[in-house]
Amino acid sequence: MKFESVIGLEVHAQLKTKTKIFCNCSTAFGAPPNTHTCPVCLGMPGVLPVLNKKVVEYTIRMAIATNCTVAGQSRFARKNYFYPDLPKGYQISQYELPIAQFGYIDIEMNGDKKRIGITRIHMEEDAGKLSHDPNRPVSMVDFNRTGVPLMEIVSEPDIRSPEEAGAYLRQLRSVVRYLGICDGNMEEGSFRCDANVSVMPMGSETFGTRTELKNLNSFKHVEKAIQFEIERQKEVIGDGGQVIQETRLWDPVKNMTTSMRGKEDAHDYRYFPDPDLLPLVIDEEWVNTVKSALPELPDEKKARFVREFDLPSYDAGVLTSVREIADYFEECLKVFPKAKPVSNWVMGSLLGLLNAEGKSIENSPVAARDLGGLLKLIDEDVISGKIAKTVFDEMAKTGKPPKVIVEEKGLVQVTDVSAIESVVSEVISRCPKEVEGYKAGKKKLLGFFVGQVMKETKGKANPKIVNEILREKLEV
Repeated sequence: MKFESVIGLEVHAQLKTKTKIFCNCSTAFGAPPNTHTCPVCLGMPGVLPVLNKKVVEYTIRMAIATNCTVAGQSRFARKNYFYPDLPKGYQISQYELPIAQFGYIDIEMNGDKKRIGITRIHMEEDAGKLSHDPNRPVSMVDFNRTGVPLMEIVSEPDIRSPEEAGAYLRQLRSVVRYLGICDGNMEEGSFRCDANVSVMPMGSETFGTRTELKNLNSFKHVEKAIQFEIERQKEVIGDGGQVIQETRLWDPVKNMTTSMRGKEDAHDYRYFPDPDLLPLVIDEEWVNTVKSALPELPDEKKARFVREFDLPSYDAGVLTSVREIADYFEECLKVFPKAKPVSNWVMGSLLGLLNAEGKSIENSPVAARDLGGLLKLIDEDVISGKIAKTVFDEMAKTGKPPKVIVEEKGLVQVTDVSAIESVVSEVISRCPKEVEGYKAGKKKLLGFFVGQVMKETKGKANPKIVNEILREKLEV
């Protein structure tokens, strides 16, 4: 029997506000345990939560960016469950009346676009953090994270493969970073994902029993965990068994999922409207104000790069995947306004350097204006493309501008025809067999001669002039 997978993702994005969702405690990461707390986020008797307006604004931004309908009225609910990191014994979330619903984002797979529906977006507070002592039967709780604002984005079950899940997550992460509402760091937990996975017979319209996957802290883990779970469920059904509804954990060491607990349904949480918080009313004027202030989003920027700079769709996609890379690219263009060469260097040498050093574009050792200046030197025949790579490496090491490096190291390109002619003649005279081969029709030997001339001139000879002189002399 052939099966089709059905996947839905629940993404929690930690919002970049200075204070928590219902109190004035700081959201700064890394403080000593239990120092960013107060009676409100600790759930002390008699305290009242007060909603952070910035949390609402950030969530409206996301709703508009993902084509959702913003509700004129929404409300908060109490999600009841007991766990040591939840001081109130309930989590303030939204249930029946979320702030936004019925949106979508488009992803691209192998050149084809696919629309993934978004069921809802809602706001909620985060729980605390437990740490377990490996040497004693003791767990310690840090409530600093309690009350940190989260935005949950729930997709429709429109995803059909691990690759589509990865593409959807990357696109969502790109959007929240463009909006400036979340740093999108999966490793640190500020952008978290749970996956709901089921399989059904090919052609069926009835979904199978789903399992929920947790502990997915990278795009690679999301894709691998979903793939494992699909194969596991197919094997269970193939052996005559039944998939049970449960929550499973991904083990990245063993590359497998393991059962954690039975999957809860909504009724298990006994949701009810939070009596301490009034219904949230959002008028059209506020939505329009937020909408007018939105930045250019990834898809819009990609389309503009293709249209305005005549870049291939692939290049535009890479350059706009991260807002800071797109900004870097456009800064380069202010110095050297030729898009394709800039694109090639940013995607090749620059991103290769950053990946090798584990750095983000914001910490690039090569400034955008300096990369633009380097390309300008190539274009003006001051240095060759080969020498430019040496200059680039030196720029990355020292932070010096390209002109300074070229002058200090004497790397100016040789364009003197007579000087190059002399070297060409010398190379030809000592390679009679290769000359004979070239004249016999082995035209690929031209590359050999170019290489020899460049070697003699330490890469400084202008390659275009070298090629012209070689052809002229070898054709005689």
